Amino acid sequence: MKVVVSSNGAGLEAQASPIFGRCPVYVFVETETMAVESVDNPAMGAPGGAGIQAAQYVVEQGAEAVISGNMGPNAFNVLKQADLPTYLFGGGTVRQAVEAFKAGDLAATGAANAPAHAGMGMGGGMGPGPSGGVPTPPTPPSAPASSSAREAEIEALKEQAGELRSQLTDIMDRLDRLEEGS
Repeated sequence: MKVVVSSNGAGLEAQASPIFGRCPVYVFVETETMAVESVDNPAMGAPGGAGIQAAQYVVEQGAEAVISGNMGPNAFNVLKQADLPTYLFGGGTVRQAVEAFKAGDLAATGAANAPAHAGMGMGGGMGPGPSGGVPTPPTPPSAPASSSAREAEIEALKEQAGELRSQLTDIMDRLDRLEEGS
């Protein structure tokens, strides 16, 4: 089975990324042979619609399942329409993600677990999202067993915290601009 893992680098020993649509690399792994193909995410720098573009890309590449730390609603909907199951991975290497998938230890998700535009990163400028509501942080995954997985989860949570700080700054700036105009 061909699975794809959102990743921060190439190969099986790269750290899995907690972000799907704007992760740096997709690592496609054939689960029976552990053959790997690492591909730069063509949607990472997209000004908008990265989740949709990324999901369409992994579908076109023939992935049969997706493993990521978080999945936004736009990407999730594309993958759902393509009948591509998504699995949540709490942190660690691509190899650990695939091994957990093979062992049946990953939770399949029936819905997005991250708000729209959650992966915009620093200076995304998208504000609170299309609904105008404040984004909610993703549900943290359960505690991983190994020390390296724990460290990876800490790094992933720090990255998410930085993204939330950026979103909060954007929201506060927008509020200030709106209040000044009143």
